[in-house]
Amino acid sequence: MPLNNLRNIGIAAHIDAGKTTVTERILFYTGTTRKMGEVHNGQATMDFMKQEQERGITIASAAITCNWKGAQINLIDTPGHVDFTIEVERSLRVIDGLIAVFCAVSGVEPQSETVWHQADRYKVPRIAFINKMDRVGADFNEAVAMLNRHLDANAVPFQLPMGAEEGFTGIIDVIGQKAILFDGTECTVTGIPDAYQEKVREARSFLIEKISEFDDTVMELFLEDKEVNEDLIMKVARQATLKMMITPVFCGAAYKNKGIPQLLDAVTDYLPSPLDVGAVVGTDTDDPEKSHTRYPSTKSPFAALAFKLIHDPFVGQQTFIRIYSGHLTNGMAVLNSTRGKQERIGRILRIHAKDREEISEAGPGEIVALIGMKFTKTGDSMCDPEHPLLLESIQVPLAVVELKITPARRTDQGKLGEALNKLSSEDPSFHVSFNEETGETIIAGMGELHLEIIVDRLLHEHKVEVNVGEPSVAYRETITSEVECEYRHVKQTGGKGQFAQTLFRLEPNESKGYEFVDKIKGGAIPLEFIPSVDKGIRKTMSDGILTGFPIVDVKIVLLDGKYHPVDSSDLAFQTCASICFRQGFMKAHPIVMEPVMKVEINTPDEYIGEIVGNLNRRRGRVESMRRFRKGSQKLVSIVPLSEMFGYANHLRNMTSGRASFSMDFYKYLPVSKILQEEIIKKLKEKKDGRS
Repeated sequence: MPLNNLRNIGIAAHIDAGKTTVTERILFYTGTTRKMGEVHNGQATMDFMKQEQERGITIASAAITCNWKGAQINLIDTPGHVDFTIEVERSLRVIDGLIAVFCAVSGVEPQSETVWHQADRYKVPRIAFINKMDRVGADFNEAVAMLNRHLDANAVPFQLPMGAEEGFTGIIDVIGQKAILFDGTECTVTGIPDAYQEKVREARSFLIEKISEFDDTVMELFLEDKEVNEDLIMKVARQATLKMMITPVFCGAAYKNKGIPQLLDAVTDYLPSPLDVGAVVGTDTDDPEKSHTRYPSTKSPFAALAFKLIHDPFVGQQTFIRIYSGHLTNGMAVLNSTRGKQERIGRILRIHAKDREEISEAGPGEIVALIGMKFTKTGDSMCDPEHPLLLESIQVPLAVVELKITPARRTDQGKLGEALNKLSSEDPSFHVSFNEETGETIIAGMGELHLEIIVDRLLHEHKVEVNVGEPSVAYRETITSEVECEYRHVKQTGGKGQFAQTLFRLEPNESKGYEFVDKIKGGAIPLEFIPSVDKGIRKTMSDGILTGFPIVDVKIVLLDGKYHPVDSSDLAFQTCASICFRQGFMKAHPIVMEPVMKVEINTPDEYIGEIVGNLNRRRGRVESMRRFRKGSQKLVSIVPLSEMFGYANHLRNMTSGRASFSMDFYKYLPVSKILQEEIIKKLKEKKDGRS
């Protein structure tokens, strides 16, 4: 397949905008499937996980390859729920173009904005598809206005709808100046009805005016009021789209099979091929300041990024990679430059959702799955061993909700550990830890739904039944003032004793994480024991002191110390540093910090007062309110996560199901002194109750 005919695209949107239905129709029209699966009856090709079928939502991004008019399209369908934002994040990292789907009734919704800004960060060109034009309340013009108002999308209609709601019968191609009427899965091309002639003339003039900003020839023709031919418009519009100067807007009703072939044409016409994206730049494995360039060519050294892992019961672990350059074949040796390990390619698979096709080789621009990878994880770079480089990895959001789980049967403890290890390797936003004191396993994730799905998968995929505790908040601890602390650790036993002495300074290190600075002079502490000091502090920080939650944002400056030629050891300095840190931490005015969420609520006007009052009672702070669309408003507020458990049901009851919300992690903020004492007391009572 020539590279200019290859498209790596994603489909993303707010939950319920219809992106999985759009994907199903794409698969049908490209001949990839013969039957259209529906989300509502659990038969969607791309939603093949049991949990997706039961809930009617997308949980994991799914990849599939299809063909359209001589072009190969590698398509990734992504989730719309904020709990699975890592799936969107890693998909956007490897795709070249995006179809952003919007509901014609709701327009730009909270998660639409999140996805849009993620795509901005990765500089992914996109086209917009206004879906559900057949629904009551559909308003194409308002949806386009919202794209510009809320997303600064510079949205330009390339199509106009013919009618709306029940009267939606077809679409008008603004560039080609033709009408397309739909009848089931068939469509008929006709002339533009008289009633739409003026609208089309205005839309075409607006489109040409927009793209004239990027091309002198079009500008000249536009100013002279001359006709601009279709080929020139498409050529310039493509360049403007690839440079993210405009967002072409298309429309349809995927569920009724309207507008999908035209959307596929738009994918090949306006979204980039790997050649359009051009070279990828990576850093040297030894010198981060030095960069290496890889071109999308088989002549360039091999370079790829692993962006997803799946444990398949039939073939084992599948490692999904995006190849940026070079050539990959079965049995080939590659370097995982992130981990410094050699890997050998077992089998190469082209994925069709839950089905797979074995291939012997793959080239630049391809998205394939590999079997036989031993060390590779999400975000790892893979390259030619002779030409190593590191590609930009994938940003992983913080886990903010925790659950304590125990196996229902004691004999399943080993099985549980194995299953959790597989799930955490698949999903970098899911974390597992084991509390040796209490014997509890703690799982942490992006939200209640995220962990609910994990527990469900443990039961149905891994056959491990677990007892689940109440969801809890993942607090953090830190310090607010600078202190020096010194400790002398001496322990004499019958044989060799323990001796170590450390003096270091603790400093607040806001938003910069943990930092360790060695300022030892004259060998007061031998070089081999400096890492022991660091290790002892790190261990104490991971266990916490006030609440048992990790300590963050602390800078340690090691100033002085003493050692004994016989009694000093790695263990002695670890123990000494740990005790010294504990003592210093308690003097440095420690505080507890809680995760705070950015909550966006779309609500009809009549419920504003009640919602704001309820947020205030939840210790929330309303940041902004703006007109969302006629008769409804959008509230943006900052609310502690601990106050948001069960909020979905509460909001539904409060507004008779008419309001919706989305929630994103905002940042960790200190709790009040009174609340801090309450939190510490509750956690202590829980711990005492268990012991």
